[in-house]
Amino acid sequence: MQATAKSRSGVSSPAGWTFLTNHAHVLLCLVEQPEARMREVAVRVGITERAVQRIVAELEEAGYLSRMREGRANRYLVHDNLFLRHPVESHCTIAELIRMVTGRRAHAHSSRKGARRA
Repeated sequence: MQATAKSRSGVSSPAGWTFLTNHAHVLLCLVEQPEARMREVAVRVGITERAVQRIVAELEEAGYLSRMREGRANRYLVHDNLFLRHPVESHCTIAELIRMVTGRRAHAHSSRKGARRA
């Protein structure tokens, strides 16, 4: 018997896949909690901490994220003016994805003084 998951609408779907990638899930977690630890993001997304670290590095390298050092912690800044990568959705920006999923805008800039790039 195949496991199913229920969405907010009550519709059941196979638990083995989702419409968004782990990259999108990590990015959305960092939009909602810019100071999140990799361990926290990993638990929320359902992947390993190492996988989150790799995804964050890839998102940084591609210019979608910046990491700001605040004391001993990191704070992540999402660059929501960039376009999605796949040709099917390349006409949409990160901001549009964020609004669609969360109903709000990304953080436009680091809100704390004294932050520096890591």
